[in-house]
Amino acid sequence: MKRPKTPRLSSRKQPQQARSSRLVADILEGAMQVLVREGARRFTTARVAERAGISVGSLYQYFPNKEAILFRLQADEWTQTTTLLHGILDDRRLAPPDRLRAVVRAFFRSECEEAALRGALGDAAPLYRDAPETLAQRRTGKRRVVDFMREVLPGVAPATRARAADVILLSMEAVGKAVSEEGRPLAEVDRIAVATGDMFCAYLDRLNG
Repeated sequence: MKRPKTPRLSSRKQPQQARSSRLVADILEGAMQVLVREGARRFTTARVAERAGISVGSLYQYFPNKEAILFRLQADEWTQTTTLLHGILDDRRLAPPDRLRAVVRAFFRSECEEAALRGALGDAAPLYRDAPETLAQRRTGKRRVVDFMREVLPGVAPATRARAADVILLSMEAVGKAVSEEGRPLAEVDRIAVATGDMFCAYLDRLNG
C-alpha cells in the first residue's frame, strides 16, 4: 500500500520586517484560539485567517497548509518547554537527582498551565507527527536527556542509558498528560511530581548497581 504523502511543514518564507513578523504572530495567535475553541477536526486555514483578521492569501504567504501552522504551534511549544527543562538539567549547582526531580515538577506544572492548548495539539498530532521535522525535533530533545543519563549512569552501557532516557521521557509524558487532563489542584500536582521523581531516581540507582 502506498503511504500517504507527508504534508509540507516548513514555512514558505520567514518574516523580514516588523510588519510581517506581526502578521505571523497574529496568524499564530488566531490559530491557537481556533484550535482550542474549535478543535483539531474543525481547524482550517480559512478559520485561522478570519480569526487573525487577514485574508487567506496573506496567510498562505507564510504557511502552505494547516499542517504547517499546527506544526509551528507545536514546535514553539516544544521549544519553550525544552528550553526550560534543559536549563534545569544544565544547572550543575544541583545534584543530578535534584535536577531530575526539578525537571519532573516543572514539566508537570507546564502541562497543567497549558492543558487546553496541549490537549488540542495532541488531537492534531496525527497530521504531522511522522513528518521529518517532527522526528528531528524529538531526537534533539531526547539527545539532551541521553547526555544527562551519561552523567548519572557513567558505568552503564550506552544502550541501557538510551533505554533509561526512553523510560523516563515516555513515563513523564504519560503521567503529565493524565494529571493535566484531570485538572488536579497545583499542590496535588506537585505531590505527584515528587513521587514520580523519586521513582525515577530509584530506577537510576538500581541501574547503577
